[in-house]
Amino acid sequence: MVLGAVKLLVGSAERVNGVGIEPEPDWSFDALVAELNALETKLTSPPLFDKTISRGKNEEIKRGKPFILRADEYEMEDTESEDEDEKALVVGKRFICDELYLSDSDNSDVVSSFEVQPYLMEEVGEVEGALFEFTHEHQLRVKDEIRNKISALETALVNESLNSTSSLLRVEKYKESRQELDRKLDTQYQRRIAEALDNHLTAVQRDRELRSQIEERKIRSDAQYEEAKKKIALQEEKQRQEKAKAEAAAKLKAEEAKQAALESERKAAMEAKIRAATEAEKRAEKEATEAAARLTDNASSPSNAETKESGIVYRAAASTLNLEHGRLQKLKELYEQNQMIRSSSRQDYTRHESHISRLIRQIRGVRDNVRSKATDLTKLLNDPQCPQSISIEIFAKKIVSYCENPGNAPFASGYVIVLVTSQVPHAMDILLAELHRACLYTVPKHLVYRKSMGTDAVESGFLILYRQATFQSKEAYFRTIGYKEDDGKMESTDDYLKRLESYMKVYGALVQTEIQNVQNLHGLQEGWAWLARFLNALPANQYTAVSLNAFLQMAGFALFRKYKSQFVKLLKVISENFLVDLKARNVPELTRTVVEIQTYIEDKKFLKEPEGRSLQSNLLSNQAFNNYN
Repeated sequence: MVLGAVKLLVGSAERVNGVGIEPEPDWSFDALVAELNALETKLTSPPLFDKTISRGKNEEIKRGKPFILRADEYEMEDTESEDEDEKALVVGKRFICDELYLSDSDNSDVVSSFEVQPYLMEEVGEVEGALFEFTHEHQLRVKDEIRNKISALETALVNESLNSTSSLLRVEKYKESRQELDRKLDTQYQRRIAEALDNHLTAVQRDRELRSQIEERKIRSDAQYEEAKKKIALQEEKQRQEKAKAEAAAKLKAEEAKQAALESERKAAMEAKIRAATEAEKRAEKEATEAAARLTDNASSPSNAETKESGIVYRAAASTLNLEHGRLQKLKELYEQNQMIRSSSRQDYTRHESHISRLIRQIRGVRDNVRSKATDLTKLLNDPQCPQSISIEIFAKKIVSYCENPGNAPFASGYVIVLVTSQVPHAMDILLAELHRACLYTVPKHLVYRKSMGTDAVESGFLILYRQATFQSKEAYFRTIGYKEDDGKMESTDDYLKRLESYMKVYGALVQTEIQNVQNLHGLQEGWAWLARFLNALPANQYTAVSLNAFLQMAGFALFRKYKSQFVKLLKVISENFLVDLKARNVPELTRTVVEIQTYIEDKKFLKEPEGRSLQSNLLSNQAFNNYN
């Protein structure tokens, strides 16, 4: 039997010289070589020698599944048969070879093994030899490529490892830098928190100290008030005792005179007194007639005419009544003009009025607020869509209505009035006329309540008008001087005095307002004249006392700065005359007002600027917010 060469084709199930090849999915060229080496080893020596393949850096190479070779056995006859295709198919043997160690040094042994053992195959021709050589060269080339790829992979793995290590180092370094930055930021944040807490605690401590000082001042003020009250009570008690003694002495003397006088002399004395009283009455009537005539000629005031007809007695200076008459006359003319405008046009000015009213209610003691409100009000007064006379009327009424509120800002209102009237001068007289109608003590003048006719004289140019008062009741007198009546119920005296004080504070703040490059049409000279006329013409009672106290609290500081010693002289007149007359009335309701005026003069509070006179630059809420932040 002659064994011919076997031709192997990869990836095909074709038959080569009667030998079938079983395809293997995991087949590789190395596996083929391993199978051949294993076959050679089994043929040469029975025992198998197993080696562990190691390449390069002792790295084991993964082997594929064993290569399986199947061959058909057939018999060849000595004589050739005509039908060469008919061959007996026998079952081929399966060779399973374990993994063998392959290296470059083993190639020669493999080749030599194939060469020295002729029983594997017969001598082949040139084609088969060339194929064998080509296969051998291809095997070597594949091995080199595999080695190169392994080396490249090892280099790439080393580079990748180095890059990973470098990246990890950079990440660690970045992490450390971020941690250091976080520590610094945390330190800064803690420092800010500490500073903010310290500022907050400082502000709280300052606020507590301020409140403590306020409480201490209040306690001292209350103590001074109680002490002054006790002194006044002692003085009043002493005066009552002296008065009682004087009355007792006078009574004793009168009794002695009565007992010593004769009946005839008493009759003669009585007749003489009657004659003297009659002559005095005639002289008083004559002087009253002359005074009334002078008042009519000099003042020509409609209010005086009304007073003459109704029999009401006013105490006021002649020049004051002239000024009041002029302002009231302008107000009357303005009302008549506006009435004609409303009747002819029938235009609704309600929205315009509400806009002015809202701006006035929003007045606060802040510089920016005062400037903005004054600018807006001036624009509304000059608005061509609404006649200026109507705008002035609305402005004057709303300002006076705003003055009634005890919580108003008098100094801020004074600033707004001066700024607006400097642009619209006619509005000042209208505003003052409305203020005179609401509070007669802004004139100043006083309405006298008398049950019988009295006489007064003209002194130093101050005219005191006297007529017989014909009030039906005390309520009628209250209505005349400005008490409000709601549903037939008259307001209390305390409420009236609070409104009176509010009016006088706004008036006092108005006369003392001084703005750079802005003319105050009713400035300090008018305030000085008001104080002089007040002290010369008005009596001392609870109404005049409240008016004077409110005026001094607002305008005293500015009057002293301008008039110095002259203002101090007026304060001396108040202390020696006005306060003495108030104390002599012995009215418990006047005690607090008397103490306040007396404290104002004795403590020289006119040297200190009143609170609120200088407008604030920022709101207190914003300032507190800045302090706490």
